[in-house]
Amino acid sequence: MLLNIIKTPHFIRRFVQILFSVLVINIGIKFYLFVAQIEAGMLPGFERPPGVEAFLPISALVSLKHFLFTGTINRIHPSALVIFLIICITALIAKKGFCSWICPFGLLSEFLSKLHLCIFKKRLSIPLWMDLLLRSLKYMIAGFFIWSIFYKMPISSIEQFIQSPYNRFADIKMLKFFTQISSTALTIILVLFILSIIIQNFWCRYLCPYGALLGWISFLSVGKITRNPSFCVECGRCEKKCPGLIKIRQKHQINSSECMACMKCINNCPEKNAIGFSLFSGRLPINQPTLALILVLVFTVGITMAKISGNWQNKISKVEYLRYGIQSRMPWNSNEQIDPRKMEKMIEMMKKMQAQGGPK
Repeated sequence: MLLNIIKTPHFIRRFVQILFSVLVINIGIKFYLFVAQIEAGMLPGFERPPGVEAFLPISALVSLKHFLFTGTINRIHPSALVIFLIICITALIAKKGFCSWICPFGLLSEFLSKLHLCIFKKRLSIPLWMDLLLRSLKYMIAGFFIWSIFYKMPISSIEQFIQSPYNRFADIKMLKFFTQISSTALTIILVLFILSIIIQNFWCRYLCPYGALLGWISFLSVGKITRNPSFCVECGRCEKKCPGLIKIRQKHQINSSECMACMKCINNCPEKNAIGFSLFSGRLPINQPTLALILVLVFTVGITMAKISGNWQNKISKVEYLRYGIQSRMPWNSNEQIDPRKMEKMIEMMKKMQAQGGPK
């Protein structure tokens, strides 16, 4: 019984989703503990998890432009760029497969979609004109960031931003957004949560700029859903299950930027040869276990290469993090300056106390 469940295509994708979600949660907990020790005036006894930089997309875009102009990966948030490039590579292989196989928000979106069906019993549809209007929002958001960074910011400003205190400690600022969340931000998140229950995949379909960027890249994807009209019985099950609301029965190949390679259309098709996923325009059929292996390998190989080349862990020392933590906690106003000598003495005293097992 259990073996049969494990062999199901649905289980394979869900397993990969949960695996990456657990990894992300583990990274989040470890980073929280790292920052907690910094704020307690201690040098952490473990390294900061580089994977936390996956949540710094702006830093990744800035680093990408810096890399294209200089040919080097900056040392402030190198893993942000590495993870970003890995995600882009997945889009060249399996459309927006990152969204349906890897992204924790994609898993949450699917959970809320199931909650939607439990409440409303069927998928609620919105008018086509409204769907198109709302879908344009994520492309506008993504376009704004790309335009601002790649067109408006000269390389000198890029380098200044990379070395700025704001960017150097953007990971801590990102953590504080959640641990010290404002009432406005909390209200917005709750509204998005409710809208995602009322309208399936609301965040992913209408607002996620990452999804918009992957959608653009996915037009170059070598992997696509392909349909063989000779075997299709026009039952429409594929379209009913498609989270991207794609008109599958009207196409031979699915080139839509909304395709997430989730393979729900394949899993729900009653005809074995009617629809499938393949590479290079149907020349190399790929099943779900193989696609899962490919996506996991892309991340594994990419991160391993970054570690070997020294482009994974950043070069911000623990002492710098400690200095920032002390500075952010001290009660001074914006017009006052900190005496650097006093700061260094405080840090040295804390290091000695920690080496001695803490204050007596």
